Amino acid sequence: MKTIMNVELSLGYAHWKKLMLENESFRQENQMNLLAYGYEEGNENKVWVVMEVPSMEHMAGVMNKPEMIKIRQEAGAILASQQMIKLVE
Repeated sequence: MKTIMNVELSLGYAHWKKLMLENESFRQENQMNLLAYGYEEGNENKVWVVMEVPSMEHMAGVMNKPEMIKIRQEAGAILASQQMIKLVE
């Protein structure tokens, strides 16, 4: 299934993107296929990500792993601002 997520950033897009790309192996190990990402036009501190994952339950489990929380915090993600939408085909 595919999801669209957005999150606000505290350390800017360039920093977030660098750390996000460095963590490709973590995503692959956790069955999270990154399809697209970018920032909202006119606002480099709001990132949008499209991913393919086995299920929302799987995604929630991965997002709550201490390692994933640390990765996101180091990337400057403001966790309280995150939104996630499940796409239905």
